[in-house]
Amino acid sequence: MTDNDTSTEAKTDGGTGIVAPDDETPTWRERKERSQGLSRLTYEYFERARREDEDLRRESDYVERDVLAFPTWPHEIVRNLALTSFFVGMILFLASTMPPHIADPANPNVTPSIILPDWYLYWSFGLLKLGPLNPELAILGGKKLMADRTYGVLANVVVVSFIAIVPFVNKGSARRPVEQPFWAAVGITGVTFALTISMLSVKNLMPMNVHLLFDLTFLVPPIAGCVAYAVLKTMREGYMYDLNRRYYRLRPPK
Repeated sequence: MTDNDTSTEAKTDGGTGIVAPDDETPTWRERKERSQGLSRLTYEYFERARREDEDLRRESDYVERDVLAFPTWPHEIVRNLALTSFFVGMILFLASTMPPHIADPANPNVTPSIILPDWYLYWSFGLLKLGPLNPELAILGGKKLMADRTYGVLANVVVVSFIAIVPFVNKGSARRPVEQPFWAAVGITGVTFALTISMLSVKNLMPMNVHLLFDLTFLVPPIAGCVAYAVLKTMREGYMYDLNRRYYRLRPPK
């Protein structure tokens, strides 16, 4: 067998499992004429990438990763200035065309019919309305161990404590939800619960049955978390491979 025959065999593969080097990559027409199909070409792509990575790691104990990114000036700064100018312009436009309505001064002698905190505190206000979850103990003659108001304050302490502990429990270096599906699902569950408990806090204004709204407050968050975990877990393997191949360049140390 001559060198030319060997090169031809490596180039056409012939079902032997040999992956052609980059300088012998078949042309588009040659790929189209192959009988193995897309699945075979996909296998060759992943196999070549795996072999290249193994060869680099075998040559040295250390592999330097060069992150391919854009410089701060002018790319990042110009982009951030453009985005900032757009949002500042939108705020000025809305402030000039739709000024806020100035209502009558508040009357300290009249109690409002509906008392609500600021919108970003609705979740905390909703935790104060968890009276139906406050158990009535038979050992106390059917009475509750604590008042509903105290129970709501304790619920706030538990939720805030959980939020404060999470950063100390999760010490991973992941920057994207798909890299850690479990903690991303926990975050989505918490955000969903904040939305549902906020809706419960203004149940008088919601066009929904109060009992149904109370049930959905605790059913929707775990369902959203499970769905998010399943989706991110499915995306994780392909995403991690694509991230390493596209955004990092492996090369031996100098």
